[in-house]
Amino acid sequence: MLKGQGRYVADWSLPGQACGHFLRSDRPHAEIVSLDASAALAMPGVIAVFTGADIAAAGHKPMPAAAPLKGRNGAEQRVTPRFSLTQGRVRYVGEPVALVVAETAAQAQDAAESIAVEYRELPAVVTAREALASGAPQLHETVPGNLLLDYTGGDEAATDAAFARAARVVKLAAYHTRVVGNPMEPRAAMGSWDPASGMYYLHATTQGVGPMRGQLSTILGVPPEKVRVVAEEVGGGFGVRFNAYPEYGALLLAARKLGRPVKWVGSRSEIFLADEQARDIVHRGELAMDKEGRILGMRFEYLANLGAYLAFTGSFVTTMNMLNVISGVYDVQAAHVQGKLVVTNTVPTAAYRGAGRPVASYALERLVDQAAHEIGMDPAEFRRRNLVPKGRFPYQIASGFEYDCGDFEGVMDRALKESDWKNFEKRAQESKQRGKLRGRGIATYIEATASGGFAPYDQAHVTWENDGSVTLRTASHNHGQGHETTFAQIVSGVLGIPMETIRLRTAEPGFDLVANPTGGSRTLHGLGSAMFLAAKEIVNKGMDLAAEELESAQADIEFSAGNYRIKGTDREIGIVSLSKKFPGKLDLDYKERPKVPATYPNGCHIAEIEIDPETGETEIVSYLACDDAGNIINRQIVEGQMQGGITQGAGHIFGEQAVYDAETGQLLTGSFMDYTMPRAGLVGGLNVIEHPVPTATNPLGAKGVGEAGVTGSMPCLMSAVMDALRRVGVKRFDMPANQQRVWAAIQAAKNGRPEALAVSE
Repeated sequence: MLKGQGRYVADWSLPGQACGHFLRSDRPHAEIVSLDASAALAMPGVIAVFTGADIAAAGHKPMPAAAPLKGRNGAEQRVTPRFSLTQGRVRYVGEPVALVVAETAAQAQDAAESIAVEYRELPAVVTAREALASGAPQLHETVPGNLLLDYTGGDEAATDAAFARAARVVKLAAYHTRVVGNPMEPRAAMGSWDPASGMYYLHATTQGVGPMRGQLSTILGVPPEKVRVVAEEVGGGFGVRFNAYPEYGALLLAARKLGRPVKWVGSRSEIFLADEQARDIVHRGELAMDKEGRILGMRFEYLANLGAYLAFTGSFVTTMNMLNVISGVYDVQAAHVQGKLVVTNTVPTAAYRGAGRPVASYALERLVDQAAHEIGMDPAEFRRRNLVPKGRFPYQIASGFEYDCGDFEGVMDRALKESDWKNFEKRAQESKQRGKLRGRGIATYIEATASGGFAPYDQAHVTWENDGSVTLRTASHNHGQGHETTFAQIVSGVLGIPMETIRLRTAEPGFDLVANPTGGSRTLHGLGSAMFLAAKEIVNKGMDLAAEELESAQADIEFSAGNYRIKGTDREIGIVSLSKKFPGKLDLDYKERPKVPATYPNGCHIAEIEIDPETGETEIVSYLACDDAGNIINRQIVEGQMQGGITQGAGHIFGEQAVYDAETGQLLTGSFMDYTMPRAGLVGGLNVIEHPVPTATNPLGAKGVGEAGVTGSMPCLMSAVMDALRRVGVKRFDMPANQQRVWAAIQAAKNGRPEALAVSE
């Protein structure tokens, strides 16, 4: 990468390749009356124009959507047929209508602008609440009332009983705003076709080839082994690069029909209009407690906007990934959740860093904070009173999931000490003297890692090269997580060879490997464990070879620091020497081993912010993150992941929000002129520490860290904002806490409207 030799999708060039450009819908809901591409076909350099009719004629199937759970009373999840190029109707601004293929990208774009499409306008709806209303526009015949799934989880009867005996019930409604993922590298893809082998190749921005290959094989109607997905460098994922997109099927069809590769490189504008978005969930929570402030039960209702179509991970992140942490770190044996998943005329929503857990954490932790406030108890003490004790693990939560291990109180105690919790009011008075409102927030979060893995196992392919170096291969993709370093550390530690002699390769065209994608913070304790166990097997395989070379019984051989030695002597041979003398004998294809089970990283985050009441400007003045990520392999990478996740959560709280116009269905925040992105300096006074409790679910004892930062930071920072705003009379407030909205909330409170900027109950 430092030498400029890395290849992103846009850097790939294949012989004879052509360029594609997608014509996209400019309206949210309409029937396609006619499409005339004759003018485009007559333009210089234009090779072909593909439409939904070509997709249908080729026999392409609808894009698949995972359906992990059933709805209320066993109801099936409803389907939203979605094709690579839309057929007959458009349902959101940005939906692909046609693919123009030309000799150059500029020629393809020019030609796309000359395609004449006649639309018959249909009424549109952009919010989940409006989509469920009587008389709302209907998006799909297959989804009556626009309700895709009515999902429930937990024990409703036990929860009702807990609320019936409660001394007090606290309620809180909040809105988790819609965001655009915006990885650094815009999405791009190149389709190609090999007629000799009948093989499709897709070079694409991806987080893992396995799920994408499976989805593409379904779309194309061919076996998965006839599809290869290739990606060397990918500039960011965040969950929005997990699934196949409609453009990919269209590019592969064009490549097959034209007999030449077709490459498309998206623009930043297309990310806003066509990449999966996320969140957009209204949640209402209730908490029942006894007179001592102990939680008896919880219930939550989620209203989730899934956009115009059900994406592959769309329902999973708004059902299972909320249910598996429904009661957080608290000892609560009665909990219930209901989620209504709704379709609207907006970009489909799916996984985004945390994939449901930040939403669950935000709803739960804000509710817990509200409860502490209403009974006048210190929010840390209220949490302490309700934490799962250290001696209760493994601990089964109300929804049936089991936390394997943890020390929630120990994590919180260290965070309280390091943040100087007890002296906060002194700092608040100092801020007041400077005309600032100081607020403090705390969140004791938990999240599930590696829940819902899609591959049956994680394959680790290990090859010794002629020079004694080692090549590791996997189908789990690295796009900023540092897999090259971490896997090399793990394997180096077992084999006793230098890290710099180990290299990692992913998604090579000649290798058909199986592995879960990079997502769900699963890679280290999933694939990292596979690498560790593979290296162990290689060491064991070398015992026979070493015994033969050293002319000794295998029982007398020991291995240490890269060398096999006859016990009690100085006679030895290195594992590298063995690999050179016996080519291929120490290679290993580690596959078809069971996956490691899920585990539960957790932490306590504490933040302090200052608000200028005259302008609404907010500054994060300190942020302490104490996390239990289990054993840490590479501290620098862990700290980087935490810093990035915390900043990403802060960006969501203080600025990021995708907004659609209710009347026109147009995206109003379609560029960085209108959509705020977090900056590196957003989180001031950031301090990342750890309180590790190693897990026994995998041989590394690691729990995962990629999504912890955002899961903890969002409720922590919003609680800090609320703590400051309460000092001037604000009672309820919802994200985003941007400067204008914070200022407006303060002004509204002065005018007797302390809940003006909160979501309605």
